[in-house]
Amino acid sequence: MKLRFVGTTSKDGDCPTLYETEDGRYVVQGDRLTDPEALEQLRDVKDAETFVVVPRELLTRFAPKE
Repeated sequence: MKLRFVGTTSKDGDCPTLYETEDGRYVVQGDRLTDPEALEQLRDVKDAETFVVVPRELLTRFAPKE
């Protein structure tokens, strides 16, 4: 899978960062969600899934507007 860098709101070059896949899906780099109370509230979690915390600014600046 090839990723295309879309953008970042990071000032030091690590995360959060948004990438687009060749088939139009998105990959988000960010801090892993580890809060037990928040994790308990998630629904239909598959074994292969993980969750990251994304600042609103990353999505409002770089997510598609369509």
